[in-house]
Amino acid sequence: MALAAKAVKRAKVARTAAVKPRCEDCYFRRNTLCALALEEPCPTFRPDHPDGLRPPQQMHFVFRQERRRQAAWAFPSAEEQALLHG
Repeated sequence: MALAAKAVKRAKVARTAAVKPRCEDCYFRRNTLCALALEEPCPTFRPDHPDGLRPPQQMHFVFRQERRRQAAWAFPSAEEQALLHG
């Protein structure tokens, strides 16, 4: 059991290490467009890609279930109002 836990922990560390961005991998740094002298990636980090600069991937839009079309309550019609108050 302890060996399995260590293997899972190593796998998590390897995944996080592989995903961690480096300043040398930044599009701006590789194309000499970076104006910052930082040791770690800045908030504007964009991975360098053969297709060039691409915007960060956005979340996918998921439509909700269709809501009921009939209102829970509605104003009485003119005829109903006339009967009530007339």
